Amino acid sequence: MTEEVARPRGAHQPDEALAAVVRRAGASAGGVYLLSGDEPVLHLVVMCGVSALVAGPWRRVPLATVGPVSDAVREDRLVWVGGQDDMARTYPRTAMALPYRFAMAAAPLDGARQCWGALLLLWPASHPPALTRRERGHLTSSARRIGRLLDEGGRRPVIPEEPRLIRLSRTVTGPAQSALAAADLVERLPVGTMALDLEGRVTYVNTAALDLLGRSAGQLLGTLPWQSLPWLDNPISEDHYRTAVLSREPVAYAVLHPPDRWLDFRLYPDDSGMSVLITPSGAGGREPLTAAAPGTGAALGAGPVGPSPRPAGPGATDGAAGRIHQLLHLAAALTETVGVRDVIDLVADQVMPAFGAQGMVLSTKDAGRLRIAGHRGYQPRAVERLDGLSLDTGLTPAGQVLITGTPQFFTDPSEMAHAHPLAPALSGKQAWAFLPLITRGRPVGCLVLSYDHPRPFTAGDRAALTSLAGLIAQALDRARLYDAKHDLAHNLQQALLPHSLPHLDGLEVAARYLPATHGMEIGGDFYDLIRLGDSTAAAVIGDVQGHNATAAALMGQVRTAIHAHATAGANPAEVLSRTNRVLADFNSELFVSCLYAHIDLERRSVRLASAGHPPAILHHPRHHPRGRVLDIDPGPLLGIGLDAPFPITTLPLLPGTVLALYTDGLVETPGTDITQAISRLARHLADIRGTHMEHLIDELIRRTLPTGRHTDDIAVLLLRARERAG
Repeated sequence: MTEEVARPRGAHQPDEALAAVVRRAGASAGGVYLLSGDEPVLHLVVMCGVSALVAGPWRRVPLATVGPVSDAVREDRLVWVGGQDDMARTYPRTAMALPYRFAMAAAPLDGARQCWGALLLLWPASHPPALTRRERGHLTSSARRIGRLLDEGGRRPVIPEEPRLIRLSRTVTGPAQSALAAADLVERLPVGTMALDLEGRVTYVNTAALDLLGRSAGQLLGTLPWQSLPWLDNPISEDHYRTAVLSREPVAYAVLHPPDRWLDFRLYPDDSGMSVLITPSGAGGREPLTAAAPGTGAALGAGPVGPSPRPAGPGATDGAAGRIHQLLHLAAALTETVGVRDVIDLVADQVMPAFGAQGMVLSTKDAGRLRIAGHRGYQPRAVERLDGLSLDTGLTPAGQVLITGTPQFFTDPSEMAHAHPLAPALSGKQAWAFLPLITRGRPVGCLVLSYDHPRPFTAGDRAALTSLAGLIAQALDRARLYDAKHDLAHNLQQALLPHSLPHLDGLEVAARYLPATHGMEIGGDFYDLIRLGDSTAAAVIGDVQGHNATAAALMGQVRTAIHAHATAGANPAEVLSRTNRVLADFNSELFVSCLYAHIDLERRSVRLASAGHPPAILHHPRHHPRGRVLDIDPGPLLGIGLDAPFPITTLPLLPGTVLALYTDGLVETPGTDITQAISRLARHLADIRGTHMEHLIDELIRRTLPTGRHTDDIAVLLLRARERAG
């Protein structure tokens, strides 16, 4: 019998839908990520089949990062990773952070008008390396159903502080006495047995295990083993646990029970938890920890950025668990940051969870003062007090840390108050790590990680944080140089674009320029509206090849040439032809696409000529209710040949008609057909209700780019003909 995705009780949360999808797909675990409304970050809101301790490091996934979940949303496609080899080829950074044997799929949660997030499913290592057609169809249809379920809510669900954990229902057979019989059976075994739930907490332990571990049942039940057994709190033990959880394969290893007793642990996971067998090793003279079973993927540490698997709170320490993988992952992530905002977001989204921090302040050195570049977990009033402090301030240790280059750690408010009496009340925090950001012997800033509860910092904590501060300093230094270069080019381009557009009776206009959201320097996209007379105007949209200051400078020259030829009375073909000759005189190696429209409001017509530019779109509520992609015979790009013709297309421009001009950044994305993308843009233009042009252009961009992410610059110019006064 086919199991349908059920609507959850209450609101539009996808809890029951996720459980149904995981069961039907035969997956071992799953999760639902939702996009937040105010930042391009995917949040894990509900999961099943895996503990919060394992999933914790991936609770927040920035949309700009390269990974299965973010790629599924950003590129609107099903992402399949068939195993370790596939992961290493496609996502090497993720493979380094997740050296485990499992298969993974991520699918976008597409609603009627927006993408809500992503569905993530995990399978044991035994899953075949490829999806069947039936599995692929099931995954995409299930993701769409969850997307429609979210549509019913009408607005984005509230992102919870912690992801909800739901359990897969299990069929119970046999009389109730069977549970007691099973417990008696286990109790009689000479082998130590222990059961862990999905969160890793001890739910059952027999007498033999208590004797081997040297603990009472009260000391173990309900705890995480690495909390109640400190000698299990190490990176390799944690990695064996993660290997078993993610790969769903048995794992065996040995641990030294101080002072000299070796114990063999065997982990047997499934979708309800984990069974652990414990026996005396009987072998001496071995290394403190043996490797996991071949192929389980056990490596040097735990997850990529996750904290030690225990809750942060009063008296909690993070220990050394997972530090090697954390530093490897964070080092790789820092190499991909571009601007200062990228560095700040990475520290907030990954470094803070990695070290269990609840607050962060990143300051940069500027003219002898500390200027706050970014913060998280602080009240605005506290940030205002901290911003602009001199380096010799006694209010906080930040200046002293930066001057001396020596990090300082404060485990509780009394320790902080002894040196800086006002600091505890100012921040409202209970423990602090002040880390100098120094690169090539030059101080660039200070990073403060703070905690809501007192917290001791072990030697391993201090070493890891100090090493990480050096990596952050290098990334911050590079990012500041990049931002300075980017701002220079961006300001140049803004200076070359029109500051305002002329007013013509009978014509409404709205324009937008959007720089690329990540990774690019600057572009050559431009638009213009040129007043030619009381009832005539020229609308221009164009794109200079390249993303740098050279492209921006050439854009200004091309725009000036078009303006000069248009005001001299040339027709559309002559404007493009003469501009083409000017471009040839520049001897530039860059090409330019351009669409020129001569608008005559008195005659209610528009004449268009194209130099290899995407076609304009026309919409009229009565004559073209679905939007019309104009069939314009294009000439070549400007800069290719001197005598090429530029055919003119003449069309009626009735009152109420909207003409949309745009550059390819609005419709061109990797893996999509640009013709279909332009057709979707036409439908979006036709579907938008409302008469205000500013609303129309903003809604058109939002529907075309629901995630707000785009890899190319975008220029959009909308024009609507109206009845002229008189």
